Amino acid sequence: MKRQFGSVLVANRGEIARRVMRSCREAGLRTVAVFSDADEDEPFVTDADLAVRLPGVTATETYLRADLVIEAARRTGAEAIHPGYGFLSENADFARATIDAGLVFIGPPPEAMELMGDKLRSKSRMRELGVPVLPAIEVTHHTAEELEAAVSEIGLPILVKASAGGGGRGMRIVHDPEQVWEAVSSARREAQSAFGDETVFLERYLEAPRHIEIQVFADDHDHVVALFERECSIQRRHQKIVEESPSSAVDEALRQQLSEAAVTTARAADYRGAGTVEFVLAEDGSFYFLEMNTRLQVEHPVTEAVTGLDLVRLQLDVAQGLPLPQEALSPTMTGHAIEVRLYAEDPANGFLPTAGRIDDFSFDPVPGLRVDAGVRAGSVVSTHYDSMLAKVVVHGTDRNSAAGVLAASLRRMHVDGVVTNRELLVDVLEHPGFLAGATPTSFLDDHPDLLDAVPVAERQRLHALVAALVGHVRASRTRSVLPAVPAGWRNNPPIRSHDRALERERYVVGDTVVDVGLALTGREMTAEVDGERVDALVLHLSADRVDLEVDGIRRTYTVQTVDEKVHVHDAEQATTLCRLSRFPTADDDRHIGSATAPMPGAVCDVLVSVGSDVSAGDRLVVLEAMKMEHTVASPADGTVVEVLVASGDQVDAGAVLVVVADDTDAAPA
Repeated sequence: MKRQFGSVLVANRGEIARRVMRSCREAGLRTVAVFSDADEDEPFVTDADLAVRLPGVTATETYLRADLVIEAARRTGAEAIHPGYGFLSENADFARATIDAGLVFIGPPPEAMELMGDKLRSKSRMRELGVPVLPAIEVTHHTAEELEAAVSEIGLPILVKASAGGGGRGMRIVHDPEQVWEAVSSARREAQSAFGDETVFLERYLEAPRHIEIQVFADDHDHVVALFERECSIQRRHQKIVEESPSSAVDEALRQQLSEAAVTTARAADYRGAGTVEFVLAEDGSFYFLEMNTRLQVEHPVTEAVTGLDLVRLQLDVAQGLPLPQEALSPTMTGHAIEVRLYAEDPANGFLPTAGRIDDFSFDPVPGLRVDAGVRAGSVVSTHYDSMLAKVVVHGTDRNSAAGVLAASLRRMHVDGVVTNRELLVDVLEHPGFLAGATPTSFLDDHPDLLDAVPVAERQRLHALVAALVGHVRASRTRSVLPAVPAGWRNNPPIRSHDRALERERYVVGDTVVDVGLALTGREMTAEVDGERVDALVLHLSADRVDLEVDGIRRTYTVQTVDEKVHVHDAEQATTLCRLSRFPTADDDRHIGSATAPMPGAVCDVLVSVGSDVSAGDRLVVLEAMKMEHTVASPADGTVVEVLVASGDQVDAGAVLVVVADDTDAAPA
C-alpha cells in the first residue's frame, strides 16, 4: 500500500536535521523543524520551511517530548516524521504514537524497534538463529548481591550497557568487581537522561576487538539487502570518532558472512527501512552480534560515498511503500571513504566537552570532501546537547589517499572559538598504525601520546608574533589622537631601534603565557618571543592577514580577532591566543583545596558532606553536560569544609563546588 506524503517534520536538531532536510528538498518535500529555546538561532531552524518552538532547553523538556513533536506536526500540516538519530529515533512508543496520529513514521515498524531495542531479547533471538553472541545479563534490581552474581557468571572484564540507547551513552567498562555498583548507577542515570529509560545490562567485554557494522535496508516487497561494512573501531568514551568503508580487516569471505548475519537479523525483526547491525570482530577472526540500531547512523555518509546511494532518499521512498531501486538491490562499492566526527571537546583534558560561541566555521571545498555541519559562524555550543559540530568525510580512490586529503582538509578548516578535537583527528589519520590498518577499539589507549597536551611549539610562538603585529595594526586604526604613534607604554616619540621594543604583548596559548616584543621599521622587523630573537620581513600586514618571511621561508597567516581572542591560521596549523591585559586585576584568592567545575553543567549528585574525610582523587561531585556524566575529584587529601552546590544546581565552568582543607588548614571564613 502506498503511503504518500508531501511534508516531513524532522524530530531532531543539528547536522542530522540539516542532512535529512537536504534530501527532503531534493525530493520536493516541504520540511518542518522543531527547536528548543537554546537552538533558536541555529542553522537547522532556518533551513526548514516551517519551524515550531519547543519551550525549554534540556532534551527532556523538548526533543524527548513525543507529545510536543506530534502536536507540532499537526499544527504545521506535516504528514510524516523523520526521527534522525538519538533522542526519540529508537523509541517504539514514539513510532506507534506517530502512526496512531495518522502520520507516517520514517523508520522501522514499532515491533521491530521493540525487539531490537531490547538488547537482551534481541541477543537471545540471534542465538536461536545461529548468529554468534556474547553472554549478557540484565540488571533487574540494584542490589550488590545480584551484581556480584552477574559478574561471577559473565566474568571480567564486563561492559555495562544501556539497553535503550547507543552512541556510547550509558556505557562503562569494568575490570574491578568493586567498581560494578558505581558503574551501574552512573550508566543508569546517563541512560535515563539520554533515552528516558534507565535499563542497563552486563555483557562480556572483549579486549581490543574491531568494531564492524553492516548497513542494511529493507522494503515492503520482501527485499532485504546488505550495503557492505563500515569499520568504527577508533573510539573515545565508547563513541566512534573515525569511521570508514570498507574495513581493512574484512576480506570478501568475511564480508559475505557478516552480510548474511546482518540480513538474517533484519529478516528476524520483519524490518523496514535503514538499519545497522553491529558486530565485534575478535583477533582470531571470530565475530559476535552486538546490537541492531533501528535508525540511520551518524556514519551513514561513508556508505553513501562508496555506493553512490542517498540513504535518506531511500528512507523516504521505502516509507511511502516504494520498492528499493535496482542500484540498491545490486549495490557496488567504489573507492574508500573515511569520516571523522568533529567535536567541541578537549582531548588532552579527558575529552571534556567545551562550550561557547563559534567565531568562525569555514573550509576549502576540494574534490571528494563532504562536510555535514550543524553549526556556522555565530553558533553557540551549549551544554544541553551532544557536542558534535560536524562530520567531515572524504571519498578517495584508496584508503591512504582518502586519509591524506581528509587530514589536509581538517588542517585548513577554520573552527574558531571553542576547543575541538581537530588536531587529534589529524594526528590519528597520519599515524603509522592507522595507515597500516591496525585500528582496534583500544587504538587511543595503545597510543596515549596522541592525547598528550601539545606544548607551545615554535610555530605557535610565530602565531603569537603574528597576533601582536595584527594588534598593532588594529590599535593604530582605532586611535583618534596621534594615530601614527605606535601603541605602547609611552606617550613620548617612538623609539625606532632594533634594540628597544616598540610593542610588547602577552598571550595565553593553552596553559602557557607567551611574551612578545617587537620593533618594526618598514618591512624589517626584529622581535623577541619568550626571550628568543626573531628577525623577519613583513611582506603584508593588515588586520586580517599577515605575510611573514622568517629564515627565508614565507608563510601567509589569516587572522580573526574577537574581543581578546585572536585566531591565527597558517596552511598547516591554527592557534587561538587570548591577549592578556597590560593592566591585570588581581585574581580572586581561591582556596587551594577548591574543586571546581571543568565545564558548565548540571549537578547530578553530591557524594560528600561537610566533615567528610577524602583522599586526592576521591569522587566529590557528579556533573552532567552534553548528555554525558563527568566526575569532579578531590584535588588533595583532607577534610571537606564547604559544599557549595546541591543536586540539580546549574553551574558555570570554573565554579567552586567543594572546598577541601588539609589538617593544617583553617576553614575558610
